[in-house]
Amino acid sequence: MAKVKDVLQALDDLTGGRCLKSSHDWASGKNPWVVMKSSGIPGKGIVEMPGLIWGDAEQEVKKIAVCMTVTESVIELAAATGVDAIVSHHPIADAANSGGVLIKYYLGIYNLAHFELHEAFHGTHPGIPWLHGHRPFFSSVSYGGVPGNVVNVGNVLPEIDTIGDLIDRLNILMNAKLDEHMLEIERKERGCDKIEETSVAACAKILVGDRSNKVRTVIHMHPHCGFTPEHLEQLKRDYPEADTVIASISRVYPGHPLVAKAEELGMNFICGNSHALEIFENGVPLAQALKNHLPECEVVIFRERQTSIPLEEVGSPEIRDYGTKIAAKYLHR
Repeated sequence: MAKVKDVLQALDDLTGGRCLKSSHDWASGKNPWVVMKSSGIPGKGIVEMPGLIWGDAEQEVKKIAVCMTVTESVIELAAATGVDAIVSHHPIADAANSGGVLIKYYLGIYNLAHFELHEAFHGTHPGIPWLHGHRPFFSSVSYGGVPGNVVNVGNVLPEIDTIGDLIDRLNILMNAKLDEHMLEIERKERGCDKIEETSVAACAKILVGDRSNKVRTVIHMHPHCGFTPEHLEQLKRDYPEADTVIASISRVYPGHPLVAKAEELGMNFICGNSHALEIFENGVPLAQALKNHLPECEVVIFRERQTSIPLEEVGSPEIRDYGTKIAAKYLHR
């Protein structure tokens, strides 16, 4: 039977040795995938530590859950469905990812081990470019010297001719019609046509250009990683043949400087998959690799589904009445 230490070894193998081998290695400064992330807000920074974050190395593991980001919902689902170890793509922080309480208490009561990868997993496969219809000939995971600023420049696949082809490819691969259908069902069953869901609201879009515009070479970046108009300008100088910008995982909206720069440079601008779909882009390959390394373990995917509901229509009439009375009696100033 697999143990926590075997999961760690599998993650180290599939990332080519990028994981921390012990809880003390993070302070050595020798692992480039141990990265400090901070916006300069006092007390809110975090150190990414690829590998085992919490758990006993000798604990047995029968079931592994792969997710993007740990939340209290993830922890509760894991405990209720017999999961022994959670592997999250994104880093975990005390209280922030564990319902406002300490990780050791929350994961401890459910005997859950936890692993994280994030930057250590980036760059290990070309899946995200492939999904977006191109094959990179230049890649960087720290473009412009910014850790985590992932950039790919690539030529489109033979089946891609126009930017409309790119959009259609993404919608088919992500099964966008099913997400739209499920949202319509929820709206109907809940009697609320104002419900919104991330995958549908943040679907693939063309910001600059037309569906019929030809595409041959793309600059594929992720705005939330620190990508700037200056980076785009430099990449266009280095690769003048690039005709299209793809922003994925995160995106920008009309009026953003990146959109203006793309227009100035005469380039198309596409918003590809949003962060809500990274569970397919990075989570599914990671989960499959774990299953290949540890065939004796059951591996499941935890997919988030975030919805927006008007306050006046959320939940049952009774819960709305509860909220109204509590707010009026105890929370009024």
